[in-house]
This record gives sequence, structure tokens and C-alpha cells, in this order.
Amino acid sequence: MSIPQQGGGPIEDFAQLAEYLASGEKPKSDWRIGTEHEKFGYCKDVLKPLPYDGPRSIRAMLEGLQQVFGWEPVLEGGNIIGLTRKGANVSLEPGGQLELSGAPLETLHQTCEEVNEHLTEVHRIADRIGAKFIGLGAAPEWTAEEMPMMPKGRYRLMNSYMDSVGTMGKTMMYRTCTVQVNLDFSSEADMVKKMRVALALQPVATALFANSPFLDGKPNGMKSWRANIWQNLDPARTGMLPFFFEEGMGYERYVDYVLDVPMYFVYRDGQYINALGQSFRDFLKGELPALPGEKPTLSDWADHLTTVFPEARVKKYIEMRGADGGPWRRLCALPAFWVGLMYDQSALDAAWDLVKHWDAETRDGLRVAAAKHALQAEAGGVKMHDLAREVVAISKTGLAARKIPGAGGLIPDETYFLNALEESIDTGRVPADELLEKYHGAWKGDLSRIYGEYSY
Repeated sequence: MSIPQQGGGPIEDFAQLAEYLASGEKPKSDWRIGTEHEKFGYCKDVLKPLPYDGPRSIRAMLEGLQQVFGWEPVLEGGNIIGLTRKGANVSLEPGGQLELSGAPLETLHQTCEEVNEHLTEVHRIADRIGAKFIGLGAAPEWTAEEMPMMPKGRYRLMNSYMDSVGTMGKTMMYRTCTVQVNLDFSSEADMVKKMRVALALQPVATALFANSPFLDGKPNGMKSWRANIWQNLDPARTGMLPFFFEEGMGYERYVDYVLDVPMYFVYRDGQYINALGQSFRDFLKGELPALPGEKPTLSDWADHLTTVFPEARVKKYIEMRGADGGPWRRLCALPAFWVGLMYDQSALDAAWDLVKHWDAETRDGLRVAAAKHALQAEAGGVKMHDLAREVVAISKTGLAARKIPGAGGLIPDETYFLNALEESIDTGRVPADELLEKYHGAWKGDLSRIYGEYSY
């Protein structure tokens, strides 16, 4: 959720930056699951994106959720830009994509109940105003010019900067959606091992959740166009972080990486101050051109950490960032996939044993191939379908070991949430394959059919 961070005094020395990350360490008993997912809203009759303002709009959605379901508003410049309730947040991506940032919860049963409750609430308010929402990795038909821009200062600054770096920044901002999960770590060594596994296996998530084969009303040649976008965005703040696999990796090395990422902004007194392309290292010395003589606070550091976009990201927890947004049941499958790999030590060890001998070329090759071919990808002698089968099996073992029942004991454990992924393993087909088959078959090239069949 891209809102300004709060709290934290002035930064006196470099060590505080690493200590900020280390402060996220938790004993296993306190590990939680935070699921986030984005979806596109559109006008039900004309199949166009919801504007920010008006009777049928993003503002109307947020105000409806506030009034009917007791969410508290988040305001910026007098505009409602988000909601909070019981540790969860609803926020806006640049093009109006509505995001749920879930509360930190103990079990997958709880996080899936939260997703179900949220989508039920969204459906109710959307029905009242003549809107619908759909889960896809990329907007299937809407052009860049048709996408609205949300009234958030952060996004205005990013919008002006994206054309100067990479080739697809604005497409990422306005026309993509993701589902991700945020997970905890117990120590520096645990963070490093989890990040290594997360980075190496992020292409598996990209393949299994690939759900963006269309752009501008036609097939785009990719199964995950969203993943392809991230490969062609600002290289200073994206990618597979090969340094994580080097000896001596730890908090301080990650801090060095983030310090070298050019800044976007500084948030002061409700305003985003333009610091585009400037250096946080200069900020530490009191030499930031945007705020000469002023030194950063820990909240400035927390803000800056949200402006790096690698395939997996460290804050006070780890974010898994490789999956397309998608159908309802896969919103629960994504956290299940990673919890099974990360929250059982034997599963984590097995996952690391699977990938520890790969070189950077293999990891990068799988990332590129997954975006184009999904489960049919291959790189460095690794076949994605075989890899995904083995990784999902490891995840299932990890979830079974947690032994957490749901639905009053009717569901024996959390492995239930992997069913959608096991279907993909059995058939070799992911959501993008299904969409392409329908487009070329029953839909006869009429992509407008996607809304009626795949909206929530």
C-alpha cells in the first residue's frame, strides 16, 4: 500500500538503516500472513474504467465502503484515497486499481476469509453504482489514455519520471494488477535464505499465475504481460537482485542497494516534495537538493524502501511480487504457495536445495521465459513445468506440516488452497492459456466477453 509512512526520529548514522530492517525480526510464533491483491473497476454498461469522481466512480466505491461497512477514510488534499479497518487497508493504485492490503493474520483460512469478505463488500457497493471488478494481470482493452489518474501526489511525481527511465513505467502504473503476500522472518540469516528462495522461485509464481495475455484489445504475445513490463521498467529499482546470492549477504548489503536507488520524493506536512533522481546518500549528509540542510527521518527511509520494486522486496517483512492478479480462488492460492515454502523449515530447506546451484543466468532466464511461456518456459536446462510440479509439492508438504484445520475442522489443513495450482500442474494450463483458448475459440476474437465471464 503506497501511503506515507509514519513515525521514526532522525537518522543519526548508517547503522539505523539496517536496524530498521532488523526490527522486523519475529519469533516463529509471531509470524503472520499479509495478503494484498489489486483489481480493475469498470462501468458495467460501457465496459470502461471507473473515473475517480462522479456517481459511478472510485470515490463512490470508497465512500460506499466507508458508509456501509465501517471503514475509516484516508484523505490526501481533501480527497479520499484509501480506507482502514482492523489492521487492513484499501488503497488505490495509479489507474484506480482497488487494492486490499490485508491485516497480518495467523492462518491461510483467516486470510482467505478476509479476501472473501472484502470481495463481497466490493460487489455490494459496485452493484449499487453500476460498476464491476475483474481480476487480471493487465487491462485487456483499455488504452493508456482511457485510464484515469488517482489524486495522489506520489503518483503525479512518478508519472512525470517514468518516461525518462525504461519503456513501460506508465503501463505498469495504470494498466497492471498483482496479488502478493507479505511474510515474516526470524533473523538476518532467515531473511537471507527466504529472499534467496523467493527470488529464485518467483518465476514459478509468475508462470502459475500468468493471467495477462491481452493488451489494447488483442493478444500481446506473452502469457504474463505484467511480468514482461517489469522486465522493461526502471532497471535501477527492479530485477532479481543477484547480489543476494553472494557471500556475506545481510541487512547492510540490502541497505547499500536501496541507497543507490534514485529517490522519488520526500513527504512533508501532507505534501510530496519532488526529489526525483536525487540520492538518499546525499540526504543522509544533509545535501539533498530538494531539502538543503535537512537530514532524513526513519519514516523517510521507510518511504524510500517502498520505491524499490525487485521481484521480492525486504521491508520489515518480505514481499513476494511475481504474480498476476487473477480469479477469486487464486487470490488464496498465492499466499498458500509461499507460506508452504517459507513457514516450514524442512520445506524451506528443500526449496533452497532445489535452487542453490543455479547461476544468475538461469534465474534471469526463467524470469524472462515465464512471462512469455508460463509453464512451457525453459531456461538453463530447467523446464518450468517440472520445476513447478516439484515446488508445489514442497509447498504442500510445508502446509501439511503446519496442521492447521479450517471451517470448524471440515478442512483438515491449509493444503486445500493449493488445489487451483495443482490443477494447473496436472493440465499444464494456467489462466492465460484458458483466456487465449476462449479468445481464439468460443469468443471468436471478441474480447468484451471477458468481462461477463471473469468479473468477480
